[in-house]
Amino acid sequence: MSNVRIVSLYSGSSGNAFVISTPSGAILIDAGKNAKRLCAALREAGIEESSIRAILLTHEHTDHVSALAVWIKKHPIPVYLPTACLPRLECEPTVAPYLRPHPPIWTEQICGVTVTSFPTPHDSRGSVGYRIEIPQEGRPLCIGYATDLGYVTPEVEAALTGCRAVVLESNHDPEMLQYGPYPQDLKRRIASRRGHLSNGESALLAARLCASGTRGILLAHLSRENNTPELAFDECFGAVGDADVRIRVADPEAITELDWEEA
Repeated sequence: MSNVRIVSLYSGSSGNAFVISTPSGAILIDAGKNAKRLCAALREAGIEESSIRAILLTHEHTDHVSALAVWIKKHPIPVYLPTACLPRLECEPTVAPYLRPHPPIWTEQICGVTVTSFPTPHDSRGSVGYRIEIPQEGRPLCIGYATDLGYVTPEVEAALTGCRAVVLESNHDPEMLQYGPYPQDLKRRIASRRGHLSNGESALLAARLCASGTRGILLAHLSRENNTPELAFDECFGAVGDADVRIRVADPEAITELDWEEA
C-alpha cells in the first residue's frame, strides 16, 4: 500500500485541500486558500502539480473552492462537483469549461480509480462525500472522505463502511462551541443537522467503521476556535479502543499524511 498516499495539504475553516495519490495519478479533493498556497503545499508534500489529473469538489463554499480559478489557468483538468453547486462556479470563465457536474449519488472511473459520491447534510447548495476504490490484487483498496456534515446519515455510514482509510470531520467540541466567542446564530448553525460534526459524533462513527475493517482515520476540518487537536484525537482514540488503528489529526496549515505502513 506504500504506492498510495493520503495527504491533507491543509484542513480547516480557512481552507481545505486533500490529495489521494495512486500509481496512475493523483486526485485533488477540494481546493481552498489560494493557488500559490496550494502549489507550495504540493511541493512540500513531494507531489508534482502535473500528477493531479482531476479535482473533486465536495461543495461550493469558499474554503473549498477559492484556489480553483487561478489553478485551472495553469492546470486545465476536469473539475467534478455536485450539479446543485454549478451556479456558484459556472460564472468563472476560466473554470466553466472544465466543470463536470454530477448528481449527489454518482459513480465514475477517473484516473484509473472508481469514484462514488454520496450526499452529506450541510448548509450548502449541495454537499457530497466521496468513496474512492483503487484497484489492488484481490479486492480494491477503498478510501472514504466525508467532511462538512451536520450529522451521520445512514447513506454516509454505508458509503464509508468497509473503507480501509477514512478522512472524517471532527469539527468541534460542543462545550467549547457553547462557551466560545461565536455569535449565537453561528453557534446554532454549526451545531445544527446541516452544520458540522462534533468530536463525539465523529468518534462514534469512527468506532463503528473500525469494527468493520477501517484501519486509518484522518480527522479533518477542525475548528480553531471550538476545538483542539488533542480533544479530537482523545475522543476518537477513546471510542476506537484497543483496535489496531492509525489516527491522525489534519493540521489547518501544514501537511498531514496518513501513514499507510502504520495503518
